[in-house]
Amino acid sequence: QVQLVESGGGLVQAGGSLRLSCAASGRSAYVMGWFRQAPGKEREFVAAIRWSGGSTVYADSVKGRFTISRDNAKNMVYLQMNSLKPEDTAVYYCAADLFHIFGVTSKVSDFGSWGQGTQVTVSS
Repeated sequence: QVQLVESGGGLVQAGGSLRLSCAASGRSAYVMGWFRQAPGKEREFVAAIRWSGGSTVYADSVKGRFTISRDNAKNMVYLQMNSLKPEDTAVYYCAADLFHIFGVTSKVSDFGSWGQGTQVTVSS
């Protein structure tokens, strides 16, 4: 298993920026992802990155605004969020895919370990 702890959420005005951090410990994952869940909605994919090589995938809704990155030496994954919109308001979760050796998955069901989540609120 992988233990994941998110930080960096908060309240920001529309157009502002936040950086989320995820500290990973335990077993090594192949892919790390960020997901979000707004009240009354299903959990949705935001971005993912492979630990090895750094390939990334983004949801269309965040392309050009969000950037996922990792620091292998520190076992950290980040989500830089710029030009935030009120519709970005959600609880953001860090997740780890421990099984898929190739590619970068965006499916919720492919991620077996999850953090506790951090709230991001964007005011209009």
